[in-house]
Amino acid sequence: MADAPFQTLQRRFAAHLRDPHRHPAPAGVEERRLKIYRELFFNNIQGFLDRAFPVLRSLYEEPEWQRLARTFFDRHACRTPYFVEIPGEFVRFLEQDYAPLPQDPPFLIALAHYEWLELVLDTAADAPPEPGVDAQGDLYQGVPYLSPLHCVASYPWPVHRISADFQPREPLDELVWLLVYRDREDTVGFMEINAATARLLAVMQARPTASGEQVLRQLANELGATDPAPILAFGKDLLARLRQRDILLGARRATEST
Repeated sequence: MADAPFQTLQRRFAAHLRDPHRHPAPAGVEERRLKIYRELFFNNIQGFLDRAFPVLRSLYEEPEWQRLARTFFDRHACRTPYFVEIPGEFVRFLEQDYAPLPQDPPFLIALAHYEWLELVLDTAADAPPEPGVDAQGDLYQGVPYLSPLHCVASYPWPVHRISADFQPREPLDELVWLLVYRDREDTVGFMEINAATARLLAVMQARPTASGEQVLRQLANELGATDPAPILAFGKDLLARLRQRDILLGARRATEST
């Protein structure tokens, strides 16, 4: 069914606000009022991007950053009405719909994704430990309880080190693994980890009833270790360090058989 006249007017008005160069203003609307709306909508979107991507923003001169924000505003159809999810839409736009220009940094998508992860964890709802979790429980014999306020990601660029003074031009020879998390003080931090630690965390999530020892023995087996003792010893220390950073919030009694 064809749009009703008012709906048609709404669509024309929205199209003009998003891209006034391609879509003329609806007839009969005062230009002064349209200018106010155009600036208000765009400035709101750019403001969200400024706050969500401070490092990325610092790498651009103002005209180029406005150009990127304008391209997102003009061309991307957001799937959510929530302002807090606009940064995620921006990352999706960069990954799926944007063709980088020569003046864009080569690590644009990776850095945007990393900064978005920080924002996701910073704004996530609190997640208290489940019943039965002992904050001082045995992480090796017991079942480590992994905080839901964490995320593991890998990048071909050292995104955690990029700044206005450090902008690599070539990707790394190997992926860098980062563990991003939020601690009990609601501070978002990160750890640079290796692929083995990333796999350890993945096994913990896949086997939520396995003890720390069982998880470490599986990791040793996957790594092809003929003697698991060094990995078990190192793993005990790693589990303790993860608890110190509130990535592990304690342990429960083990129930899964070996």
